[in-house]
Amino acid sequence: MPLLLSCQSLSKSFGARPLFEDISLSISDGDRLGLIGPNGSGKSTLLRILAGSETPDAGSTAVRKMAKLGYVPQDVQFPAELSVLQIMQEAAPSEDGAARIPAALAQAGFENGDALAGSLSGGWKRRLAIARELVREPDILLLDEPTNHLDLEGILWLEKLLRTAPFASVTVSHDRYFLENVATDMAELARLYPGGLFRVKGSYSDFLARKDEFLNAQAREQQTLANQVRRELEWLRRGPKARTTKSKARIDAAGRLIEELAEINARRETGSAQIDFTASGRRTKNLLEARGLTKELSGRALFRNLDLILRPGMRIGLVGANGSGKTTLLRILNGEVAADSGTVERADALRVVYFDQNRRQLDPAVSLRKALAPDGDSVIYRDSPVHVAGWAKRFLFRAEQLETAVGRLSGGEQARVLIAQLMIQPADLLLLDEPTNDLDIPTLEVLEENLLDFSGALVLVTHDRYLLDRVVTGVLGLDGDGGVGLFADYSQWELAQSVRKKPRPVGKTIGPQSVSISKKRLSYLDSREWESMEEKILLAEEALGRKKAEVQEAAADAARLQVCYPEMLAAQEEVDRLYERWAELEGKVQGA
Repeated sequence: MPLLLSCQSLSKSFGARPLFEDISLSISDGDRLGLIGPNGSGKSTLLRILAGSETPDAGSTAVRKMAKLGYVPQDVQFPAELSVLQIMQEAAPSEDGAARIPAALAQAGFENGDALAGSLSGGWKRRLAIARELVREPDILLLDEPTNHLDLEGILWLEKLLRTAPFASVTVSHDRYFLENVATDMAELARLYPGGLFRVKGSYSDFLARKDEFLNAQAREQQTLANQVRRELEWLRRGPKARTTKSKARIDAAGRLIEELAEINARRETGSAQIDFTASGRRTKNLLEARGLTKELSGRALFRNLDLILRPGMRIGLVGANGSGKTTLLRILNGEVAADSGTVERADALRVVYFDQNRRQLDPAVSLRKALAPDGDSVIYRDSPVHVAGWAKRFLFRAEQLETAVGRLSGGEQARVLIAQLMIQPADLLLLDEPTNDLDIPTLEVLEENLLDFSGALVLVTHDRYLLDRVVTGVLGLDGDGGVGLFADYSQWELAQSVRKKPRPVGKTIGPQSVSISKKRLSYLDSREWESMEEKILLAEEALGRKKAEVQEAAADAARLQVCYPEMLAAQEEVDRLYERWAELEGKVQGA
């Protein structure tokens, strides 16, 4: 495929610390590259260099002549007083550009171009930022954590957009399902690899398999080198005379082996944050009981008559579209906001830890040291003092970062600071509002393990479907129209939403007389198909549920995931096909 963009030998440092060195990368027509890496490895910086908004310390970038670049940054900001339409008009001032605006807005799901940017939620600002780039008709689109603040419906929209787009894309993301669904290539930016970058042609699951092969090969190489170095060191200790050319050559070779082993050891020095929320150990049967909660916002019902009982060991995922009231409900449970009606009863002296997605608890002006240990040089964790340097190290911060202002940390680093603050508070109930934003995949995996081990109750708002599938014991869904429902898992909620948005076959609710009328309006074959449609859909939905369960079980097995995931997609397509066929038959009945 023709080359669109390339970079050669890029290096960039942050102060005295190198982010990456000697990175080379190329993007061709049709590529959909997913870019991952540990927090602080320089992914956002690399994307800004590719976009031309930041210069590297060394190296060069080249863009194909006449090719247009689009860039959606991680932090999306618009003038609050401008309308959606005005922002789009600024992005496409030409007559041709203006003609493309309605299609771009419709593609992003906007129905009202007069809405002010200041009134938009984080998810709709993200959609607007993407629509602004679409109207410019880019040849390559660079996206930095585009799923942050998008609801699950928005993520599915973005997945479909990128899969069917005529442009190439580079996406920095830690959403594992999103990467699996979108990427045709995967690359990881990390010191772990020679050259600092490891790229694989294929999906995220293909990448995991190849990465495992690479790490195993590197471990074998490390072991072989370690054995060679040990033998050479024993030879050197015996005091060989360096007079002969042969002895000198062997000493030089031993030095090179030691340096090579040291380089591999340094690359393999990776860490993961040590996240471990402190449960209080309370054995109260009911920690919190909400009855009949109703809340309206600007005359629109967020939820009505919501009942929820939280007990130790319960892990509830809270899902729904942007603006459906998820954060409002968390704040009601936390006691910050009052419901319009209904009651919330909390156990005596209930200890609640609340993670705010906007991170309002963080003061950007204070130093990392002060944010981690506000009362001195140590924190009390599980009744024992921990020095601030050791506490910082648990969350992958270096000693030299302790005097850095929190506002200068990356989004993922700020999330780790907030988690560190919350971990020293013993909790009966965790209320976590989008805690996964900006976290890298290794940290997400540690967070998942800790939430699974937490003995209190948990209410979790997240757009990370992988996390929901792995952690929660039930899903509370808000439909955006005041309706609420409790579901076994995210897959069941997703099916319920698809059913809600599509007319369902009447099936067993049709009486004999209705069936006979339908038969008169349909051909013989269509009538037979109509009669069996409900059973086919139910069986197809059951099959889809099984395939989703298999994907969830295979999440840690890259080889099995490669088999299960396409089967799940095929099952989903079959469900969609049956619903579309049912709607077609329904149209014949109603139009006869």
